[in-house]
Amino acid sequence: MKNILFLFLIFSTIMSAETNFEKAKKLFEQGKYLAAQPLFEEYLKENPNHTKTMEYLGDIAGSQKKWDKSMTYYKKIKLQFPKNANYWYKYGGALGMKAKESNKFKALGMIDEIEICFKTAAKLDAKHTDTRWALVILYLELPGIIGGSEKKSQNYASELMNISKIDGVMAKGYIEEYFKRYKQAEIFYKQGIEITHSKTAYKKLIDLYKNKMNLPEKAITLQEESNKLN
Repeated sequence: MKNILFLFLIFSTIMSAETNFEKAKKLFEQGKYLAAQPLFEEYLKENPNHTKTMEYLGDIAGSQKKWDKSMTYYKKIKLQFPKNANYWYKYGGALGMKAKESNKFKALGMIDEIEICFKTAAKLDAKHTDTRWALVILYLELPGIIGGSEKKSQNYASELMNISKIDGVMAKGYIEEYFKRYKQAEIFYKQGIEITHSKTAYKKLIDLYKNKMNLPEKAITLQEESNKLN
């Protein structure tokens, strides 16, 4: 009888923990991060090596711009699964955001690790679009003296083109816009609209017309078109 009671208590504890995780997951998927956080933390105390819980907690910390906390979780899961591209990408992303909010001297010390994380993720997963977007942006924003290069950005935009035409087209447009080659950017963003008619593609071209090319009438016309389709 005692053995049966003991097993029942263990089973109840496990079910309770699973329920906490599932509740937290549902809250997270609804965007209720603050409500999900304590449930995930409670579950992690009982299951200290649970990868998905650490990933969710890293995502929540990132949404709160708590980059150090986010990096702590991502680093653990990256070490657990060193061949998982997404974990390298997430750790590199949190590190990159930390660098952006740090002084220039401290940020310089982080660049190599950020680059290694993104390049490792790209190598591990030949179709990881987010990583290639991150590399496009990284090499655009880095000064040339420490590795920044339009050519490198263009190479990763071309890789995106081979994986997902819409991502490649929008990345090419992003590069053109960054260097203030607005007519070329317009061509790429128009291609993006033709491919998907998505709200995001429309938004990029509307913003270009409105804030960069001083073409408010085109922006208004395009916004009306977007509203009808989306």
